[in-house]
Amino acid sequence: MAESSYSGLSEAEAKEFHNVFTTSFLGFAGVATFAHILAWVWRPWLPGEEGYAMIDSVNGVAQYLTTLV
Repeated sequence: MAESSYSGLSEAEAKEFHNVFTTSFLGFAGVATFAHILAWVWRPWLPGEEGYAMIDSVNGVAQYLTTLV
Protein backbone atom coordinates (compact mmCIF):
# COMPACT_ATOMS: atom_id res chain seq x y z
CA MET A 1 0.00 0.00 0.00
CA ALA A 2 1.40 3.42 -0.98
CA GLU A 3 1.92 6.07 1.63
CA SER A 4 -0.41 9.04 1.38
CA SER A 5 -0.30 12.43 3.03
CA TYR A 6 -2.95 15.02 3.73
CA SER A 7 -1.38 17.44 1.28
CA GLY A 8 -0.88 14.95 -1.52
CA LEU A 9 2.84 15.78 -1.70
CA SER A 10 5.59 13.25 -1.53
CA GLU A 11 8.21 13.64 1.19
CA ALA A 12 10.72 15.13 -1.28
CA GLU A 13 8.14 17.62 -2.59
CA ALA A 14 7.16 18.57 0.96
CA LYS A 15 10.80 19.21 1.90
CA GLU A 16 11.32 21.31 -1.23
CA PHE A 17 8.19 23.35 -0.49
CA HIS A 18 9.32 23.81 3.12
CA ASN A 19 12.71 25.10 1.98
CA VAL A 20 11.14 27.59 -0.44
CA PHE A 21 8.60 28.72 2.18
CA THR A 22 11.28 29.17 4.86
CA THR A 23 13.56 31.12 2.54
CA SER A 24 10.70 33.35 1.37
CA PHE A 25 9.53 34.01 4.92
CA LEU A 26 13.02 34.91 6.12
CA GLY A 27 13.48 37.23 3.13
CA PHE A 28 10.17 38.96 3.83
CA ALA A 29 10.96 39.27 7.55
CA GLY A 30 14.39 40.72 6.72
CA VAL A 31 12.93 43.35 4.37
CA ALA A 32 10.22 44.22 6.91
CA THR A 33 12.80 44.55 9.70
CA PHE A 34 14.98 46.80 7.54
CA ALA A 35 11.95 48.97 6.66
CA HIS A 36 11.02 49.31 10.33
CA ILE A 37 14.58 50.33 11.20
CA LEU A 38 14.53 52.99 8.48
CA ALA A 39 11.15 54.26 9.75
CA TRP A 40 12.52 54.42 13.30
CA VAL A 41 15.57 56.38 12.16
CA TRP A 42 13.37 58.77 10.17
CA ARG A 43 10.86 59.37 12.97
CA PRO A 44 11.09 57.51 16.29
CA TRP A 45 7.79 56.09 17.51
CA LEU A 46 8.45 57.18 21.09
CA PRO A 47 9.24 60.87 21.52
CA GLY A 48 12.22 62.06 23.50
CA GLU A 49 12.24 64.72 26.23
CA GLU A 50 11.63 67.49 23.72
CA GLY A 51 8.69 65.70 22.10
CA TYR A 52 8.36 65.26 18.38
CA ALA A 53 10.91 67.88 17.40
CA MET A 54 10.76 66.96 13.73
CA ILE A 55 7.05 67.78 13.58
CA ASP A 56 7.75 71.21 15.10
CA SER A 57 10.44 71.91 12.55
CA VAL A 58 8.15 70.84 9.71
CA ASN A 59 5.44 73.18 11.01
CA GLY A 60 7.97 75.99 11.18
CA VAL A 61 9.06 75.39 7.60
CA ALA A 62 5.43 75.21 6.46
CA GLN A 63 4.64 78.52 8.15
CA TYR A 64 7.71 80.12 6.59
CA LEU A 65 6.76 78.86 3.12
CA THR A 66 3.19 80.17 3.46
CA THR A 67 4.51 83.64 4.28
CA LEU A 68 6.43 83.65 0.99
CA VAL A 69 3.30 83.15 -1.11
